[in-house]
Amino acid sequence: MFDSIAAHSRNGLNVVADLGLHGAIHPTLPSACAKRLAGLPVLFVGVRCPIEEIMRRRNESVPGSYTVSTPDGPVPAPVLLWQEEVHKVGPYDLEVDTSRLTPEACAEKIRDRLDGGPPGTAFHELGNRA
Repeated sequence: MFDSIAAHSRNGLNVVADLGLHGAIHPTLPSACAKRLAGLPVLFVGVRCPIEEIMRRRNESVPGSYTVSTPDGPVPAPVLLWQEEVHKVGPYDLEVDTSRLTPEACAEKIRDRLDGGPPGTAFHELGNRA
């Protein structure tokens, strides 16, 4: 996937990739992915949301579409693990909180950073980690 992102960027296309990147299973994966984008403009955005809000949204979702809370354990282990692991990769160039901002406001903050700078450096720094 990161080779595809790099190829599109090198061909002058703007690319947006929305994914959770962590090294829980393969610890070197985040830095290996970052190395594939070396020399390209990357803005590394952390999308945050408190676990209570995540669970509220999951519990209100279409039945069967997400892992939800149970009476004996309010936050299922896979959800808690994801929430812990996905942000260990940071720091980010920019962070947005979807519990405080609408999707449109999050997109506006990202656009403002892209238009006004400074350029992102966090993802490239991730590529320099061992």
